[in-house]
Amino acid sequence: MGLLLLLLLIILIIPISLLTFLAIIVRPKPTKIPLKNSHVFITGGSSGIGLALAHQAALEGAQVSILARNPSKLQEAKDSIKLATGRDVAVFSADVRDFEAVDKAIRDAGPIDILVCNQGVFVPQELEKESLEEIKFMIDVNLMGTFHLIKAALPNMKNRGDRGPGSIAIMSSQAGQVGIYGYSAYSASKFGLRGMAEALQQELIGDDIHVSLIFPPDTETPGFAEENKRRPQLTSIIAASSGAMKAEEVAEKALKGIQSGSFIVPCNFEGILLSIATAGLSPQRSFLMAFIEVVAASILRIAALCFQWNWYVSIERWHAQKKL
Repeated sequence: MGLLLLLLLIILIIPISLLTFLAIIVRPKPTKIPLKNSHVFITGGSSGIGLALAHQAALEGAQVSILARNPSKLQEAKDSIKLATGRDVAVFSADVRDFEAVDKAIRDAGPIDILVCNQGVFVPQELEKESLEEIKFMIDVNLMGTFHLIKAALPNMKNRGDRGPGSIAIMSSQAGQVGIYGYSAYSASKFGLRGMAEALQQELIGDDIHVSLIFPPDTETPGFAEENKRRPQLTSIIAASSGAMKAEEVAEKALKGIQSGSFIVPCNFEGILLSIATAGLSPQRSFLMAFIEVVAASILRIAALCFQWNWYVSIERWHAQKKL
């Protein structure tokens, strides 16, 4: 009986002690980012996830601005949001690769409370077959475009006075957590966002600006079907187990993550597992989530190695069939 009681105490004391320790050390501290009456500036806002984000933010009472390249699509988006929510949105036409155009649009939009860097392009192809122009295009839009947006928005975001906490949300991808066959250039552009976001959060925490890094899976957007036409066959084989989410579902998850100030924002169960497995040195506001990361790390590493085994077996079989 005494041994059983001792074992019970140990089983209880260890997790409680760990939870207490994590509650003390996790940084940054929890926060809440208000959407109502906040100015939310969304890039890639004329379609897909960006348009869904704009719809939902407007419904939450935010002042919404959207930026994209195509003026006619922007007008269509503006009209659809007005029809669905009764709220006007401001629209700005600019290419995120052009810093001067981005800077002007952001100055014209006025002080931003929540910046959502949602623009993105994806051209799946093996690196050997992909042109340097396509590689540069992805890096310029996905990575450099995000630098341009944040660089332009920061001065006014840091001087927002008493408007409460601000947010910079960056749309990455599950391909920014794990590299997949045919995604060499795309993953490079999306992995780069994580390094930027981790360093940026340290730079901006003193200004009460909170960074969120969103990791959606494949998402049903206008460009998704076209992207799939170019997917290498082996990419489709490896990614066959992953389903696509609707843009509205991703937008809902993203906005909840932004409002809670979460640094890592997964969008589905697979994304949660990936986020735990790749937590590394990323910030964590929730001590409960930190507890799960600590406890599950070794188990998920085993699972990750099993996935890698399966992928490499698929690659070996595919190459063997090609030689027949």
